[in-house]
Amino acid sequence: MALFQRRPQVSDPVNYITLGLNKSVLIVGLGNPGVEYDGTRHNIGFAALDAFAGSNDFGAWTQKKDLKCLLAVKTLGDTRVVLCKPTTYMNNSGEAVQAVGNFYKIHPNNTVVIHDELDVNFGQIRTRVGGSAAGHNGIKSIIQHIGEEFGRIRIGIGPKVPEQIDSADFVLKKFGKEEQQNIPELIRETSAIISEAAYATGQLPAETRSFLV
Repeated sequence: MALFQRRPQVSDPVNYITLGLNKSVLIVGLGNPGVEYDGTRHNIGFAALDAFAGSNDFGAWTQKKDLKCLLAVKTLGDTRVVLCKPTTYMNNSGEAVQAVGNFYKIHPNNTVVIHDELDVNFGQIRTRVGGSAAGHNGIKSIIQHIGEEFGRIRIGIGPKVPEQIDSADFVLKKFGKEEQQNIPELIRETSAIISEAAYATGQLPAETRSFLV
């Protein structure tokens, strides 16, 4: 039976994303545009954001060529929530994040990015604020454009199988059959974490959530 457990990382400093006085938050899902990338490990950020948008009735995505993304905006509670899926391809994601943040005047501290994490095993979701890109080119691009101090929801896609496969090839492969059976529950849990960043206090503590089978 599948089960999610919350396990706060008490040994690490607890960081928080604070929405501040403007009551706006930018939530970004990372991936590559195009149907050929649907269902790949690198597009799990897109999938999670799609699920959150659907469950909260955001409506259809709007293509914003000037902002280099697909966009959806809605007020949840007393917070304006801006959802963004960059159409720049992964390696240039920072261009869209910077453009949307500037347009809506949302500070990087009020930005949350959902992305795949090869160094985290499949079934774990980790949150953090700040830090390096850890080899993720999409995060690297965002850091280059807005700095490090944004929140991250890191969805584990590792370990590589087989070990000798190139990382760039592995992340562009689709999830295996057994993994696909667990994707819906993993996406639901990620959507719940996104809600925590959008509703109420707007704070996201650093923690690990494990999907155990």
